[in-house]
Amino acid sequence: MSDRDRADVVYAALLTRQGERWVQPRVERTRRVLELLDDPQRTYRVVHVTGTNGKTSTSRIVESIVRAHGLRTGLFTSPHLERFTERIMIDGEPIDDALIADAWEEITPLVALVDAELAASGDAPLTFFELLTVLAFVAFADAPVDVAVIEVGMGGAWDSTNTADGDVAVFAPIDIDHADRLGETIAEIATVKSGIIKDGAAAVSAAQDADALRVLEAAVAVHRASLAVEGDAFGLISRRLAVGGQQLSVKGLAGTYDDLYLPLFGPHQGHNAALAIAAVESLIGGGTQPIAGDVLTEGLAQVTSPGRLQLVGVAPTVLVDSAHNPHGARALVAALGDSFDFDEWGVVLGVFGDKDTAGIVASIAPAATHVFVTAPDSDRAADPDRLADLVEAAGVPVTVHENLSEAADAAREWAAGSDRRAVVIAGSVVLAGEALELAATDDWMNGWQG
Repeated sequence: MSDRDRADVVYAALLTRQGERWVQPRVERTRRVLELLDDPQRTYRVVHVTGTNGKTSTSRIVESIVRAHGLRTGLFTSPHLERFTERIMIDGEPIDDALIADAWEEITPLVALVDAELAASGDAPLTFFELLTVLAFVAFADAPVDVAVIEVGMGGAWDSTNTADGDVAVFAPIDIDHADRLGETIAEIATVKSGIIKDGAAAVSAAQDADALRVLEAAVAVHRASLAVEGDAFGLISRRLAVGGQQLSVKGLAGTYDDLYLPLFGPHQGHNAALAIAAVESLIGGGTQPIAGDVLTEGLAQVTSPGRLQLVGVAPTVLVDSAHNPHGARALVAALGDSFDFDEWGVVLGVFGDKDTAGIVASIAPAATHVFVTAPDSDRAADPDRLADLVEAAGVPVTVHENLSEAADAAREWAAGSDRRAVVIAGSVVLAGEALELAATDDWMNGWQG
């Protein structure tokens, strides 16, 4: 059996478990497996990242800057776009198939033991995400890495990743999402997310709603931690468009950094970069030592964030974005207006039914000339006809398409009619992953061939 086949067996085994949407506040189950493994998550330093939007991009920027310091890095993010090994990165690359398969073999006997303990107590077996978290922590210890950048799966306090003690707790913007699990107000959601702050740790935060900020301030007081907030302790000074991205000036915790090139689009990514810089300053210099200019330049220049305003096609231009809630959709619309010179946008839209579909449509509608509605390949997908009704009610022309391939073909044909038109595919991470695969298979970078 090839290493890829062995890794595919691991993923198949994970898929037999309760899925990522099956979440209980039971971090102790993950902790039990890790204790039996001698707590691999305590063998490296940790940057722990939470928030509602921007946490994946922020995590990737932090990891890239840390790696530019010459340190070996691990990066754990979710969900994946195309293959599950993307979620566990070592030194900027998806984990090797052999390494993930070896880690699975290492944990399997202990997983069986804990599953038996759970069954004896009437509890459900370990879940997909609980086991994936354990796999990541074991793989990082086996590598070994110097620093692991860990993105929270959902919330914070009871998330499986909170079995790691973050040296730095990072808070991307907090907004309403997963209200059925995290709370119906920003304060309630912030309370869950603040649970990643550990005793004596450093916390850095994007600019927050006043209710969220009060929660974070209370949490750092309890844990005798420090808190640095964007707009006060650090921030984005200026930004301007550049080829393939943007040029930034950033006020950090320990220095000011000018003429930084970031190969990502959108004002929100400039703010994510400022947050990431403050996080790395807190980790490596205790917030008092500036990052060396050449290190920061290298770290930012090598950043990638797949599925985040990613160019996947030309003639016509096609972008893919993972915006899957109103906050993300608003950031997408702002970035389209800021970073691209097109008069009309065709939006291929497919969302999950458990998301705020009305809020997503309302956020995207101002930028859309025509919406091509479809459904992600998931049983959680929102009904395309109902989604189309929301788009029509927003006053935007809309057509419904059976699948992404048909929607993308229609959108690209529409956009090919004018050099002032472009296409963006958005609404869910699953749809973004499908789009990346379809774009590569059909060679959208070679232009519309219809």
